[in-house]
Amino acid sequence: MNLPDGLLSVGDGLHLWAPQYAGTWGFANCLLVVSGGQAALVDTPYDRVMTEALIAAARPVLPGGAGAVRTIVNTHVNGDHTFGNGCFPGAEIIATKASAEHLCREPSPQQMHFLTHGTPADQPLGWYAREHFGRYSYEGVEAVPPTVTFSGRYELRVGDVEAELIEVGPAHSAGDLVVHLPAQGVVVAGDVLFAGDHPVHWDGPIARVAAACETILGLEAEVVIPGHGGVMSREDVQCYVTYLLELEALIRARHAAGVPADEAAADILAGGFHEELGLPERVVILTAVEYRHLDGETGEADLVGLAARAADWAFRHREPGRRRRGRGGGGGGRRPGPSG
Repeated sequence: MNLPDGLLSVGDGLHLWAPQYAGTWGFANCLLVVSGGQAALVDTPYDRVMTEALIAAARPVLPGGAGAVRTIVNTHVNGDHTFGNGCFPGAEIIATKASAEHLCREPSPQQMHFLTHGTPADQPLGWYAREHFGRYSYEGVEAVPPTVTFSGRYELRVGDVEAELIEVGPAHSAGDLVVHLPAQGVVVAGDVLFAGDHPVHWDGPIARVAAACETILGLEAEVVIPGHGGVMSREDVQCYVTYLLELEALIRARHAAGVPADEAAADILAGGFHEELGLPERVVILTAVEYRHLDGETGEADLVGLAARAADWAFRHREPGRRRRGRGGGGGGRRPGPSG
């Protein structure tokens, strides 16, 4: 794994864990907040190995190790932002009420282990699971749910650092929140934002994701930390909104013409839609989710089923003998799009 040796300072008492690895899934950003002898962590890594690496990197600013982290904020409940929760025993875990209510639909560590070990490696989903998730160890990982939930807004104080948790979901997921640190001019966006690759959004519709981004812009932060990829500016966020609206228009036009969802996604990609970004197969998921809304579907989305549709496209367009990687790294860098 391409893991950082240390943490990146993004403000007074704010230390960013940012494993830059574009063109694949699971390497999420995590923000450590340390002030006045207290510590909180926004999101936790995907498995124990990564979480222990984060804790080791934090030793210079967190002498008490994992035990010093008494509060965890989960921006949403996807495993790559929560499976490390169990490495901080006794910590209070804060998430939105909507996240907690939809936790049951998230693939568990055991299910992820099966996908990466028990599915046929010569079939699209099994190949894709190994390609992008086979590097993680799900054995011995326990999904630890939130202990505190809220709707709307929640005030949090860590030493002298004040934070506001703002619910912006459903967008990427059913219960997204962003963390606003006003004195530091920083927002932690979770997977409402991606940098370096095409995004993936499970709930949507795209208009809701764009609205969540507009909420972030309204906070007027100078530093915006996406769920995956490099730190972003306000201009980067605005470019991301433009990307979303472009894609929404392309999808809606094909839906109005009666084109099936997977065919629509393939056509959008064949037209070169933001081909500078990695993980183009995620457009298949974005299109399928948008079609669900346009068709008035209200039931729970099948996350594994959506991933299987993307895996099928990627399998048919794979480069034999090469791991598919993003072109251009994990930074925001004024890219119009968004890693997962």
